Amino acid sequence: MAKDKTNRNKNLHELARILATTKDNELIEDFLYCLLTPAEADDIARRWELVKALWKKTPQREIAQKLGISLCKITRGSREMKKDNSAFRRILSKYEKSIDFSKFN
Repeated sequence: MAKDKTNRNKNLHELARILATTKDNELIEDFLYCLLTPAEADDIARRWELVKALWKKTPQREIAQKLGISLCKITRGSREMKKDNSAFRRILSKYEKSIDFSKFN
């Protein structure tokens, strides 16, 4: 099991590094659609929408209603957002001006 986690970490690190250096947004989007099944792409898109809604301090019940996400997933995201060095908060604060929050305004 530890080897699986090591491989996962290594592969995610490599993928993050490559995506971070790729300046072509269309290529990244195409790559993600090739990498993920439609259901996985939908799930990731919905989770991103959840993170954005939490950032805008949208009530959890409203998020559940608008996105069709369980309160358990929302609570998990909310806990992640509250962590001291949350990657959610770091990304959102760094790129807030280029993120579409219109669904939850």
